[in-house]
Amino acid sequence: MTTQFALRLAVLAAGAALAACTTVLLPPNVPPVVASTSSLDEAARKLAAVRAERAAAGAQYAESERFCSTKFFVNTCLDAAKEKRRSTLAALRAIEVEAELFQRKTAADQRDADVAKAVRQFEAEEARQAALPPTPPRVAAEPPPVTPKPALAARRASRAAKEAQRAAQAPAEAVERAANAAAYEKRKAEALERQKKVEEKKAARAAKKAATP
Repeated sequence: MTTQFALRLAVLAAGAALAACTTVLLPPNVPPVVASTSSLDEAARKLAAVRAERAAAGAQYAESERFCSTKFFVNTCLDAAKEKRRSTLAALRAIEVEAELFQRKTAADQRDADVAKAVRQFEAEEARQAALPPTPPRVAAEPPPVTPKPALAARRASRAAKEAQRAAQAPAEAVERAANAAAYEKRKAEALERQKKVEEKKAARAAKKAATP
């Protein structure tokens, strides 16, 4: 007998008892007895059946209200319908709680198992690493000589040639600079001499003019 079939059978039995207006429904202070769930698939089937039966119980209560409105003892009929709905919903809730509890416990057990597996793998790897022989220190190899790149070598050669050319031209440039300096000093001395003669002529003219009556 499947869980879903057993659940429907229990609900139908409760409905039949209510229809007979008996008092065999489960009292409010007595918790329903629920069969234990043994797998996640069974828990999922139970929860699906609970949802379907809960909707059916609501529809059946609505139909009972319409039926009771035609009876002479309306309140008595409605009370019986309410009691039937309460008992049915209590039984469905008990099944739902048990199935959800099984799902949560299964998920927690799986998490614990995964953590334990990860710890075991970590410890095994730590033990394996500890058992390995120590790695010898690596000796750094001598770096190979750096060969100048062709472009760099060409620039260096060009720079050396320019420096040699400047060094060869340095004496001639020094002689030229000395000649230029001597010519400048000569021109400066000649200018001073001309300026001196001009001043002497001015002084002579001024003296002559002063001596003339």
